[in-house]
Amino acid sequence: MPFIEFRDVCKTYRMGDVEVRAVDGMSFTIDQGELVVIVGPSGAGKTTVLNMLGGMDSATSGTIFLDGREVSALDERELTQYRRHDIGFVFQFYNLVQNLTALENVELASQICQDPLPAEEVLAQVGLSKRMDNFPAQLSGGEQQRVAIARALAKNPKLLLCDEPTGALDYRTGKQILKLLQDTCKSFGRTVAIVTHNLAFTQIADRVIHVREGRAASIETNATPADALTVEW
Repeated sequence: MPFIEFRDVCKTYRMGDVEVRAVDGMSFTIDQGELVVIVGPSGAGKTTVLNMLGGMDSATSGTIFLDGREVSALDERELTQYRRHDIGFVFQFYNLVQNLTALENVELASQICQDPLPAEEVLAQVGLSKRMDNFPAQLSGGEQQRVAIARALAKNPKLLLCDEPTGALDYRTGKQILKLLQDTCKSFGRTVAIVTHNLAFTQIADRVIHVREGRAASIETNATPADALTVEW
């Protein structure tokens, strides 16, 4: 059985009398330990897919599985536990607590999950062993995103979800963050899903899901993904 499966998933929003189908029969699978890039233009439905996979939104119909568990059948209390224990989130903006140090920001996430990793250890893994006592305002954008990634990884999640993780970064720093996510996947066997509009990111993926008009328009696998530091955009 695949580690992740979307099976004919639909998501419909109502805006007054208008019905908008953001996801329209989405089906795909992801294997454990893969780095997956979900790519498509604005409005294609890729962020809705991420929100449903992360338990932040529910499917109107269809089924979603993660590690043998039917996520689409969970109630609100169960979804809260699912988000807390199974999913790590990394967003375009870092969402750090400004009056906490890097270490304290990571420890904050560790306190809400079942089997956390040591905050100091995870910060060292993302290259911030010498910046643990700095506040966000004392860190560069790339360093703040590294703290955000460390915070997500400290939860020891089954799945790391990244929504445009380089969107607020310059080109060089963005490549370093992509490399960090790629290394996290390869070195530690994490399943990582990156949602982006940037087609260049598909070069580093084990699996690429092209989303168009709410559907998986095509799915590709890369036998030899490129090193993130070699990607140009």
